[in-house]
Amino acid sequence: MKTKLSISLTSLFWLVCSCVIAQPDKDAIKAVIEKETTAFFGVDRKNWEPNWLDAPYTFWSYADSTAGSVLEGTENIKRNFDEYFRTAKPSKSKIDRVWLEIRVYGSGAYARFIQKVTDDIDRDETAEIRVLEKGKDGKWKIVCMNAVAKYPTR
Repeated sequence: MKTKLSISLTSLFWLVCSCVIAQPDKDAIKAVIEKETTAFFGVDRKNWEPNWLDAPYTFWSYADSTAGSVLEGTENIKRNFDEYFRTAKPSKSKIDRVWLEIRVYGSGAYARFIQKVTDDIDRDETAEIRVLEKGKDGKWKIVCMNAVAKYPTR
């Protein structure tokens, strides 16, 4: 009986500890995603780029009701957005996000959420995923961004 109680208490202790340890990481992950999105819609390259890990395996993809696009590698992602950051006007958008799940796996993380951007452009609500890694500086950085238009189910 004492052995079962001891095992149960030890298991409960580690479960509570893992949740407490993960919360600061989850908050930091949300902050990176929010900062990256705000900088993107604000056409603020200086605050957008540092949220991405500089690696050849970074991945960006987007698909909505009009088209889809895929980019691989940090340099390719930056180069593709050169014109956007030179010519676009900052949006005064309102960004609503419903967090569905955040999982932390050591120095890697997975985040899934629904996002609705409201501004003067008619935008689709999107189902989004981010994969993040802790960089050499210990800060979370985006390595994969996927956004797909979320259509109502019938």
